Amino acid sequence: MDRIERNARAVLLPAIDNLELTDDLKRYFDEGGRSLLLGETRAEYVSRRMSDARRASERADDFRHLADEVATRADRVLIALDQEPTGIERLHGLAPSFGDRTELLSMPDETIRQRAHDIGRKARELGVGMFLGPVIDVLTGRNPWLHGRTLDTDSRQVTRITRAFINGVQSAGVVATAKHFPGHHDITGDPAIELADVRGTAEDLLPGFDVFRSTIQAGVRAIMTGPTLVPAVDPQYPSSRSERTINMLRRDFDFPGIIVSDDIDAVAMLRGLSDGETAVAAVKAGADLILLPAGRADEVAMHIVAAVRSGDLPEHRLADAIRNVETNSDALGVQ
Repeated sequence: MDRIERNARAVLLPAIDNLELTDDLKRYFDEGGRSLLLGETRAEYVSRRMSDARRASERADDFRHLADEVATRADRVLIALDQEPTGIERLHGLAPSFGDRTELLSMPDETIRQRAHDIGRKARELGVGMFLGPVIDVLTGRNPWLHGRTLDTDSRQVTRITRAFINGVQSAGVVATAKHFPGHHDITGDPAIELADVRGTAEDLLPGFDVFRSTIQAGVRAIMTGPTLVPAVDPQYPSSRSERTINMLRRDFDFPGIIVSDDIDAVAMLRGLSDGETAVAAVKAGADLILLPAGRADEVAMHIVAAVRSGDLPEHRLADAIRNVETNSDALGVQ
């Protein structure tokens, strides 16, 4: 197992929908993997709620056991999950909650910050070091993909809640991930299963841009790019594999943190490419962590390795991505 093969695994964020470390995942960590997303089933994702069976059977010790087992196989492990203020709560009753959107909108900033801190502290106790949240897209039109997961249609409220949430979560040592850049105010469908595009002009994106800028100024450590075309920014490539979009985030928005791709197997992301080709394109464009189904991790890693060895993907891009994840997670004490 050479350096390139280990580094190819170190930029992956494989997702599972349970708390089982399979033989394939054990090998992934043994061979250089560092990150894991504790996800949910498609039915849970769509309903924005963990199933009754999961809520009845999943215990805090199950999370701790998984985290401890991973820690015996890999260094500097980053375990992530979806814990959104008003959307998907992967930790269900195992951590405090914000309640419904109406309750959250009425909370003062300090209350939001403290509640987020408490959630983050509980997550750290369970071995979790990263939240793929909050969702900060500001909706102005149709969005079947993010329905029930966004904070508000008022960008000022989204900014206020987001800054307090990020401050609280990160003060507990958990990396917050604002998503989904560059914003999806009005989208034609669900990019996970359709060739959906974001409608509108660059001017239509401005309210969302203001939220992202404020979020970056607040010190958010990670941002997730979107899974589909935003023609007003890049009419050719989906955001998570768009060099133009990621360059905008790095240079125009001055974001130094971790860039996480959205799911590389989303229909709107693939657009005729394979998972491996999509992953290579995302890393090449500047993404630091590539979100993908765990069952595809080995195949995708080998595709990245082949791209490096052929000269299509510069080897230093892997090293830069790994360093960026380390720098931003270490700053919060995530181990």
